[in-house]
Amino acid sequence: MGPTSHAWFPTILAFCFFSPSGITPNSESFIHCRPATSISEATTSHNSSQFLLLSRTSLMALSRILSSLLLLFGAAVPLSGATNSEGEALHSLRTRLTDPTNVLQSWDPTLVNPCTWFHVTCDDQNRVIRLDLGNSNISGSLGPDLGRLKHLQYLELYRNSFDGKIPEELGNLMNLVSLDLFGNLLEGNIPKSLAKLKKLRFLRLNNNKLTGSIPRELTALSNLRVFDVSNNNLCGTIPTDGPFASFPLQSFENNSKINGPELQGLVPYDFGC
Repeated sequence: MGPTSHAWFPTILAFCFFSPSGITPNSESFIHCRPATSISEATTSHNSSQFLLLSRTSLMALSRILSSLLLLFGAAVPLSGATNSEGEALHSLRTRLTDPTNVLQSWDPTLVNPCTWFHVTCDDQNRVIRLDLGNSNISGSLGPDLGRLKHLQYLELYRNSFDGKIPEELGNLMNLVSLDLFGNLLEGNIPKSLAKLKKLRFLRLNNNKLTGSIPRELTALSNLRVFDVSNNNLCGTIPTDGPFASFPLQSFENNSKINGPELQGLVPYDFGC
């Protein structure tokens, strides 16, 4: 190399010649090729039309190779500001967790696009829509950064050892359809902010250590179809408005301080708390 270096691609040279009978260059089944023994042989022993065909074919092949490489490595390239923010939010969650079985091993912070990580699902615009970490033997606390996953539809964190409080910021997940936190060690009150999740259909908080009363604001969740807070330490009465009118009593059982369905006007909803 001289004093200045240049980018280059390795090139495989070959001669190609046509069978007789007036075959045109488009009849590729009649083209015969063999590797050139040297650059000189490839460039001087054959006429320009034959070499032009080789060049065109080579460029088409190179184009296919480059397209494949872009598909292979494109996931490592930041695709949008939303994706960057979501990757940062998930990495922040990762730093809070203990993961003895390396379930989160693929959560590489150097790959800003989290769509390549296991247990993370994205839509066709590379926005995170699912987080599936149920039954993963993970422990630690949930942080406020989860509230930055604005496009999240399913948050499945059941049957782990998550502790601490349910973040108020989960109320920012306006597209959430399913929130499954059952079978953990969560404590504190059920956040009233969850009443902002107007698309929510499934809310399972059973088998935790939650305290306080059931927020009456949740009765405004008209799309809610499944609600379970059994096996906690909740108090007060059971709401009877909105979707709560159809939830079975089993959804509230084994809360020693819950006093049964609310008798509006007679017993305050937080009676016994």
